Amino acid sequence: MKPFTYERPKTPEQAAAAVATRPGAKFLAGGTNLLDLMKLQIETPQHLVDVQDLGLNRIEPTSDGGLRIGAFVTNTALATDERVRRHYGVLARAIAAGASGQLRNKATTAGNLLQRTRCPYFYDTNMPCNKRRPGSGCAAIGGVTRQLAVIGSSDACVATNPSDMAVAMRVLDAKVETVSADGARRSIPIADFHRLPGDSPHIETNLGAGELITAVTLPAPIGGAHLYRKVRDRASYAFALVSVAAVIQRDGSGRVAFGGVAHKPWRVEAAEASLPSGAKGVTAVAFEGARPTHDNAFKLPLATRALAATIAEARPA
Repeated sequence: MKPFTYERPKTPEQAAAAVATRPGAKFLAGGTNLLDLMKLQIETPQHLVDVQDLGLNRIEPTSDGGLRIGAFVTNTALATDERVRRHYGVLARAIAAGASGQLRNKATTAGNLLQRTRCPYFYDTNMPCNKRRPGSGCAAIGGVTRQLAVIGSSDACVATNPSDMAVAMRVLDAKVETVSADGARRSIPIADFHRLPGDSPHIETNLGAGELITAVTLPAPIGGAHLYRKVRDRASYAFALVSVAAVIQRDGSGRVAFGGVAHKPWRVEAAEASLPSGAKGVTAVAFEGARPTHDNAFKLPLATRALAATIAEARPA
């Protein structure tokens, strides 16, 4: 790990300014992803701005009947909150599927949204990777791609977003609240938060320089069966090959988003009209234009089967 300096600001605005004005600065929250990347020298920040003590660790009701989740609420606290379990079950289930209990005790809401890809070529510093070193190439293209993207990829990157929580947030139409160095605040729909790779896969979100996540808001609850199904290589502590977050009503209508298949949580609202008719119609629209490789073409039928199983669970015979 390379040397770095460290500070603990007292307000979100001070934290945003510290990162925006200092080259090589990074926010530090739970550290469950960043510190691992620093040890491997994939991330080499010159300055860390510790934002854990800014008071952004509460879950509060909003005026429209939703919830405002502080950026530094831990995954454990979020998944076990009675309001989340009762009204946003898909979120609680996705978080519980996401990591070990020890990691959930430390990982934060904002950090989960910002975690880096688990593409093996991103982690191998001997291999070219446009995420790690822009312009160096993508070793995954033409390499082993079993775990990687089947849709939304580009000629520069075929990585996937590893977050389970983000897939559930996407199906719930969450919004990400932020503050910038000048004190300006904005609310970003989760659909617009993560970027597709294009020719700049190292830019993973639409956050500006030094822009700090302060909270994630959920709209008023929607009824129906809240389900999260994760297909992975082993039963625990593994990233999704395919995951399905769904909220399904009694008449079969609803919402669905997929994880493990793209550079961001994958939801195509136009596909949801086919939910009452079954999984095949949904995935035919959701994965139109998919570009799987010989290693991961199985993800397309797997997504259909995972969704079919989710629908069956929501609407038992």
